[in-house]
Amino acid sequence: MSVTTYSSYCTATYRLYDEKADFHKKAQGIAVGLTVGSWTDLPEARKAEMEKHLGRVVAVDVHEPAGADAQGERYADIRIAYPDVNFSQDIPALLVTVFGKLSMDGRIKLIDLSFSESFLSAFSGPRFGLQGVRDLLGVHDRPLLMSIFKSVIGHDMPALREQFYQQALGGVDLIKDDEILFENPLTPIERRVEVCMEAAEKARQVTGQQLLYAANLTGPTFGLIDQAKKAISAGANALLFNVLAYGFDALSELSRHPDVRVPIMAHPALAGALYPSTYHGIAANVLLGKLMRLAGADLVLFPSPYGSVVMPLAENMAIKDTLLTESAADYVTGAEGKLRLPTSFPVPSAGIHPGLVPWIIRDFGREVVVNAGGGVHGHPMGAAAGGQAFRQAIDACLADESLRSYAERHPELKAAIDAWGAKE
Repeated sequence: MSVTTYSSYCTATYRLYDEKADFHKKAQGIAVGLTVGSWTDLPEARKAEMEKHLGRVVAVDVHEPAGADAQGERYADIRIAYPDVNFSQDIPALLVTVFGKLSMDGRIKLIDLSFSESFLSAFSGPRFGLQGVRDLLGVHDRPLLMSIFKSVIGHDMPALREQFYQQALGGVDLIKDDEILFENPLTPIERRVEVCMEAAEKARQVTGQQLLYAANLTGPTFGLIDQAKKAISAGANALLFNVLAYGFDALSELSRHPDVRVPIMAHPALAGALYPSTYHGIAANVLLGKLMRLAGADLVLFPSPYGSVVMPLAENMAIKDTLLTESAADYVTGAEGKLRLPTSFPVPSAGIHPGLVPWIIRDFGREVVVNAGGGVHGHPMGAAAGGQAFRQAIDACLADESLRSYAERHPELKAAIDAWGAKE
């Protein structure tokens, strides 16, 4: 059956590994078991009433290694359509329906999700999105550059102010808190925001650049809105949020709240417990791509293919595509219309230095945020020079000049290449 038959259904795709299972029978068991629970035992009159709640098997594609020299394992990609009538219009309800109990049933991974037009209508996606973030910064012709506070624990306000100022002097577009910077007596969020925004203004008078500061939004879940209001009242013009620790619904509520009118940056903390396994969990393109964008993340961080915490390039490209796609086909079950969600900025992260910029731009193009921590703070000439080296690397790539050639005229980039090398 074609998935287009199921326009009022959300569709989940699973990869199920099993050496002996009848995959078609297993698929039917999932479709029934996660919806009406039983079908063959129901009286005909009851079946007529329950029909609208019954899950449907859309496709079963079996990979069957054959021959003595066959490589790989036996698996099937199974697509099941779940009626919208079975769950409320929120991400937790959908996830529990399609993968709650099933996630514990052997070697099975959720590798894709698509949504009905009806389900999607409950979400507006990112409030700002990629274009809105660019508009706030006034930068439309190059990749953006972000740096991270390193380190943060145990620092007092003067130390934090100086660290912020040095980063800002380097020409970065965004600065974010570390995800482990929580409320503490030395740097409470209101004072931290006030001090850092003062440093941002001081740097702007030197660089002429606007800057977004993403303060880490933390604390008990039911206090997040009040905490966000505090930060914004103090001058915060962006927020960092550990989405997976709090849940997608928390992000969704923050992103649509009328008093939280700043971009939200989604951090992938805990994602490694969910996506890397071949046999279990949720694929990265769903976890860090579709669901983050649907819930309202304006910028989404994820491990890069190049640095210290590595994700395979194919998974990075799948995340990029789900964040940037304008086509409804990747999101909507039986898609005919145009996707209404604004796009989100992809932010490949972890272990990035200026010498990796050519690879980032090669793979992501200009619609990317180059994100650096140690690559800024560990620069031999200091954090300001670290930011400048990244900007120079970006400029070199956009001018189609090799980094090493460009570095001969730019000492900050040369020092970075001498320290970390260059990938060209």
